[in-house]
Amino acid sequence: MRYTIIGQTVPAVECELMAGESMFTQSGGMIWQTEGITMSTNARGGIARSLGRMFTGESIFMANYTADRDGAKVAFGSTVPGTVVPVDVSMTDIICQKGAFLCAEQAVDLQVAFTKKFTAGLFGGEGFILQRIFGKGTVFLEVDGDMVERNLAPGEVLKVDTGNVVAFDSTVRYEIETVKGLGNIFFGGEGLFLTKLTGPGRVILQTQNFNDFAGKIIAKMPHKS
Repeated sequence: MRYTIIGQTVPAVECELMAGESMFTQSGGMIWQTEGITMSTNARGGIARSLGRMFTGESIFMANYTADRDGAKVAFGSTVPGTVVPVDVSMTDIICQKGAFLCAEQAVDLQVAFTKKFTAGLFGGEGFILQRIFGKGTVFLEVDGDMVERNLAPGEVLKVDTGNVVAFDSTVRYEIETVKGLGNIFFGGEGLFLTKLTGPGRVILQTQNFNDFAGKIIAKMPHKS
């Protein structure tokens, strides 16, 4: 599989496949394809795993696109302005926030992952159900805004607004901590909690939190009395 990232504002990834190669995506992820691509839909991993994906913000059914001939192309598009980021999970699993998955090669798999501490997700603002992505091959992630990557040394700590965390290596410890100081909590404008990431491992961040951005737009819209 060869790929090209197309566009900058709302990008897409176009994958060129050899005969027999296949990609999968959540429902509605495909935006164009050439001749020589066959589509099939299934509950990838069975109904139980599919229901788990529903709680992470993904669709229950996955669409599969398989090349019938060499050089066939299929493209998958991001849903908001931002960046499409390729990640090779052959060396290490990654944990990602709900909605970050765009598409992947067939040898890649998705599984629901829970935070070690229930309170970490319950109060973190993004839900306590995450996704573990593993296998052999490349997965493409959606990033709101621009992508920032940090490689944490063992014991190195990075504190992030929860909505700006995209993914991290499974070696990274994930916790939620309370913002200190009543003044900071009530007047700081950053919420009650921060995500604490402790190395070693890679962390992928996004400069925009689209859910937060959408909430601000909705708050400014006129309401009927």
